[in-house]
Amino acid sequence: MKSGLVFLIFVAAGLAAEPPLDRMFDAQLTASQRNDACFELRGRSEPNIREAILRAIKIEQLRACTSTNLRVIGAESELRTVLQDKDPEIRAVGARELGSLRKIALLPELATAAADPNLLVATNAVEGLTRYTTPEVLPYLDSLARKGGIVGILALDRLAALKDPARLAIARQLLNSSEVPDRVAGMRVIGDDGDASDLPVLRRIAGTKPEVMIQQRGFGLMPTIDLSRAAQATIAQIETRNR
Repeated sequence: MKSGLVFLIFVAAGLAAEPPLDRMFDAQLTASQRNDACFELRGRSEPNIREAILRAIKIEQLRACTSTNLRVIGAESELRTVLQDKDPEIRAVGARELGSLRKIALLPELATAAADPNLLVATNAVEGLTRYTTPEVLPYLDSLARKGGIVGILALDRLAALKDPARLAIARQLLNSSEVPDRVAGMRVIGDDGDASDLPVLRRIAGTKPEVMIQQRGFGLMPTIDLSRAAQATIAQIETRNR
């Protein structure tokens, strides 16, 4: 028993003596031990550390830690490189962390990433855009919201949260979409901000048969949505607010 304890102490001492940069890449260690080593490097921005973190981000079990490390040191250049990676999961973390830097110059790149054919990348890019609170982000969110789809709905939700004046016009436009989730997203904004002028269109939708949606553009498998009931609820919101 005593010899086993001595062995464990010896191993622990050996790990402690090994530099964190080496431990991070040591495939013989557990994922937890390698992430501990990654965490020890947090806040360090020496060129060799930055280069190593950029390599380590390709290791799935280290991706969350390494991407955070890049954000913490404001590694804009490295995160831009990550955003161009062939692996969509790597591009996705690059988009999210770039948005966290909240630099105006990065807005065009994030908007481009929001149009990525991979939905994970696109939604992470929109999440990156939602980190901005300044007016410069509004045109990018506006453009995305008008396209509908999951990315468009996320962008519209952000415009609504920011009280952007364009949100209501975009919501009304989405009522004409062929995609049921787009129309429901439009109703959500209209319910909060619409007026009596929206009632005729909503009443027309409320009078139609419920629309069944199984799989549509970018939305994957989703339950049935009763569009008529959604319209009725939106009408009730507007009428209650206008009393």
